[in-house]
Order: sequence, then structure tokens, then C-alpha cells
Amino acid sequence: MGHGGDILQMLKFIDLTIPGITFLFILGFIGGLVSGFIGSGGAFVLTPGMMSLGVPGTVAVASNMCHKFPKALVGAIKRYRYGQVDVKLGLIIGISAEVGVQVGIQIQKLVLDAWGQAGSDLYVSLAFVLILVVVGSFIQLDASKLRKTNSAEEKSTRLARWVQSINLWPMITFKKSNLRLSFWCTAPLGFATGLMAATIAVGGFVGVPGMIYILGMTSLMASASELVIAFVMGLGGTLIWAWYGMVDIRLVLIILAGSLFGVQLGAIGTTFVKGYMIKYVMAIIMLTVAVSRAFAMPQYLNQLGLISLSPKTISILNGISFGSMCLILIIGATIVIFATLLGMKAERAAILAEG
Repeated sequence: MGHGGDILQMLKFIDLTIPGITFLFILGFIGGLVSGFIGSGGAFVLTPGMMSLGVPGTVAVASNMCHKFPKALVGAIKRYRYGQVDVKLGLIIGISAEVGVQVGIQIQKLVLDAWGQAGSDLYVSLAFVLILVVVGSFIQLDASKLRKTNSAEEKSTRLARWVQSINLWPMITFKKSNLRLSFWCTAPLGFATGLMAATIAVGGFVGVPGMIYILGMTSLMASASELVIAFVMGLGGTLIWAWYGMVDIRLVLIILAGSLFGVQLGAIGTTFVKGYMIKYVMAIIMLTVAVSRAFAMPQYLNQLGLISLSPKTISILNGISFGSMCLILIIGATIVIFATLLGMKAERAAILAEG
């Protein structure tokens, strides 16, 4: 672990102030709220949120992964009680994801060794922007189509029907999801999810859309089962990140304290909303976080000497980045709570009408 010591000398854990602790707690609560609602772990809010306070990218990724697995376990148990979790599928994809986690951690180390903290932060931010824009736009379009059809039943995509037709040993039956799939169809999805989780601490927006559009699961089942995958990935990844000394346990405990409350409230909300609403929430948050990270990137380019900006310009851009991150925290919480209240009201009205 000699070379790992050199890496640690380049990293500095941030000093925590009262405003910083308050921000992290709120960040954790809303991240948990979003996580319980869409099943993605909420990391695409939490990792950039920590980085906006000055936390190094690798420390944010590692600390996020550490806080994720106990929160994911709470969310999975909650949604299992609602009958939304396919435990078997979650565990099988989770095993493949664990392999991706180990590869992703090594990629992070290589980037950090070669270009230092600024290069690592730029790499994490660039990956966020590219993936969030692509995946968020796709989900937004799909949610719009689903809403226009006004159908409560989600139909499998052509790709999912083709994947389900592949008969390659070993074949696995998932009774809860009503699917029979080849292991070689689930393994690449799991690996990609784990790779993304370890690289930028976000695997859910690969895993959840993948289970919906590639495997043919419903939005509710996919978002709930992803919490099982997140638990498996988070537990294994945390042990490796902790070995390299990248986990800031202070950040973990503060965020976890907030998120354990939020994840249960978010999970309750899924029982009162339609599938397209979950997709809308996911898309809106992804696209807003992408904007926030885009405004943070010039700072890292400046530190690497690739561009030259004045301190005032960097301060303005960082202010926009932090402001947009705060905005998405408010938007995300508002959408989830508002959608839940509307769903509860509609269900209550339906019960009264039947009575």
C-alpha cells in the first residue's frame, strides 16, 4: 500500500463548519428521499453535493459508497414489504456489479495517480455531465411517451423482448419479476452498474434504466430491486475504498443520519404515483445536476493549466454550480412530496367514491 500513501498525501479532508454540517444533513435527507422514490441510491445528488463543498472527487465517491449500503438496506426492506423487490434478481446482478466496482476503483486510482486531485475531480464531473445528459434525456422522452398514452401498464421495449428471447445457459427464472433470462444478459448490466458506482458513485441510473429498457422490468420493480444491488455494491466497495483511506467517516455519518429519514418517506411515495412520474423525477434531477457539474468543470481545467481564468470568474462559476445544486435539492424534495400527497389524495377520493 506504499503508493496508496502517496495518493493520500495529495488529498485533504475538508474542515466541517456548522453551515457545512447543516448542508450535508439536508443533502442526505433529500438524497434519501430521492433514493427511496426512484431507487437509484441518490448518489447523483450526493456526490456532486459533497464536491460543491470542496470534498475531493475520490473522497466524495468513497464516502458516498460507504453511506449507501446501510441506507439501501433500509430502503430495500421498506419496499420489500410493499412487494416491489425482486431479491433474487438484485443479488445476482449485485454479484456481477461487485466485479465492476473493483475495476472502477482501480480506474479511479489510475486517474488520481496520473493527474492528481484536479484531474480526478474533472474526470468525475465530466463523467457526470455526459452520462446524466444522455440518460436523463432518454428517460425524459420515455416518460413523456408513457404519459401521453395514459397507460398504467408499462410495455417492454423491443430490445427487452429480444433479450428475453435469448436462450443461453445458464437460464435463470425470476418469479417476482415474471422474467426468465440468461445469466449472460444480466452480467454485463451488473458489471456496468458496478463500474459506474465505483468510478463516480452512481450506479442506479445505469442499473434502473437497464433493468427497465434492457431486461423488461417495470419501473417500480426495477427501482426497488436496485436497492438490493446498491447494498451489495456498497458493502464490497466500502471495504476497498477504506483500505486506501479514502472514506471520510464524518461525511458518511452526517449524510446517513439525514438519508435514513428521507429514504423511508420516498419509499412510501412510490405506492401512490404512476410509473411515468418516477421517470419524470429521475430525468429532471439528472439534467439539473448535469448543469451544476458543468459550471464546476472550468475550475478544474484552470487548476490543470488547460485554460486561464481569473479568480473572480471561477468564483462566479462555482457560485452558479453550488446554487443550481441547492436548487435541485429543493426541486427534488418538492416533486417527491407533492407527487406523494397528490397520489394519497387521489387514492382517498377513490376509496370514498367506492364507499
